[in-house]
Amino acid sequence: MGKVHYSKQPENGTKSCKARGCNLRVHFKNTDETAQAIKHMLLKKKIRFLENVKEKKEIVPFRKFNRRVDGPKKSAEFLLQLLRNAESNAEYKGLDTDHLAIEHIRVQRAPKVRRRTYRSYMSSPCHVEVILSEKEKVVTKPTDHVGKVKKESKKRQRRILARGDY
Repeated sequence: MGKVHYSKQPENGTKSCKARGCNLRVHFKNTDETAQAIKHMLLKKKIRFLENVKEKKEIVPFRKFNRRVDGPKKSAEFLLQLLRNAESNAEYKGLDTDHLAIEHIRVQRAPKVRRRTYRSYMSSPCHVEVILSEKEKVVTKPTDHVGKVKKESKKRQRRILARGDY
């Protein structure tokens, strides 16, 4: 197998991990909507959400592809496997798995599998790639700063100079 290229490289390679699935036999549209739903969650929350979607306790909001859809159970299973793979990659690299967030997730169409069958067979497979990165701890700005110096206009500065009040 050749070298795998991702559509985006991580900003900090030492604090991130990758996972990729190629030619997955799962619907592209359902997987894309499910991926966009979990995009801005922490890893533990994503896994819990996808398990609830599999059991039909929670729903995925379909925004773009919203014609005649049902719960994306199979898409949730595939994304769950991919996230668990990425989590094990993060553990191998020594990253903190409690603070992992998705930096990049992309679902792309894969070539259709064509063979001679006498039923509905044209599926819409997809490639999925995920990049997880460790969230940095936010440091608050110290409040021990000197008040801002008010900038005076040139006209006022000339007037003060002319009077000699400096």
